[in-house]
Amino acid sequence: MSGNIGWDDEIVLRKRPEYAKVTRTTAEINEARRSGGVVATERRTVSNAGHVGEDSRRVAKVAETEDIIAPKSVPLNVGIAIAKARNELGLSQKELGVKVNEKQTVINDYEASRAIPNQQILGKLERALGVKLRGKDIGSSLTFGKNRT
Repeated sequence: MSGNIGWDDEIVLRKRPEYAKVTRTTAEINEARRSGGVVATERRTVSNAGHVGEDSRRVAKVAETEDIIAPKSVPLNVGIAIAKARNELGLSQKELGVKVNEKQTVINDYEASRAIPNQQILGKLERALGVKLRGKDIGSSLTFGKNRT
């Protein structure tokens, strides 16, 4: 059938075209320069750079390093403000959890400053307790509408 093909002959079924390799490390760039090859480098850019928040920067930092970085937790003064406001309203952690549609363990984690801050949960807690939990004046009363001071 094939005629001239032996056991030791190399058979190429499909040959891929050669593309320029994108180098990412300085070692690869230096090796390509020494061998006289073409150096193609890749530059990563962030689209919508004006909208990059603290969380996005933190994720990028974690991705770049090999170290283990612990996630941020709720500050202690926020947990104390939640517990104080809850006790003033006479609510248990379970009742507050039902009011904001979260589990009692979530409320416990926020009060003990073990939780990773979630803006939606903090907003629900602010509205349910009537206390500021974000920004300046944490623990002060939350006012709505035209009566703001």
